[in-house]
Amino acid sequence: MQKVYEDVENDAGEVTRYRKHANGRGYVALKATAHPTAYVEANAYVEPGAELAAGCWVGAGSWIDRDAFISAGAFVGSNVHIGQSAVVGRGARVGSGSKVADGVHIGDNVRIGRDTRVNSDKLGTEASKAA
Repeated sequence: MQKVYEDVENDAGEVTRYRKHANGRGYVALKATAHPTAYVEANAYVEPGAELAAGCWVGAGSWIDRDAFISAGAFVGSNVHIGQSAVVGRGARVGSGSKVADGVHIGDNVRIGRDTRVNSDKLGTEASKAA
């Protein structure tokens, strides 16, 4: 029988419990929200307080940090880090290997290329389009 939960301890000794999401088998913290139609690939992690909306996609090895929001229809490629409290807009696409800093808002339908760093100085829709 396969384990239903996975417990992970951080450097500070805090333990977070994750469950495997039915759609993709990625790890979603018990205190996170993932819509049933969101796809979370294996080895992706969604931290407490984060929210995944309907029809979004989170690629393998990606990490959705605390209190981040991935909007409906958004795509997050493989090995991406979405920072704490960051927002990925509706239909936006974040390329594999990218890193989105804490608190950054990526506007609706914005495309971020592979291996791109989106820093806090690129806040908002206009700056995100330039990234």
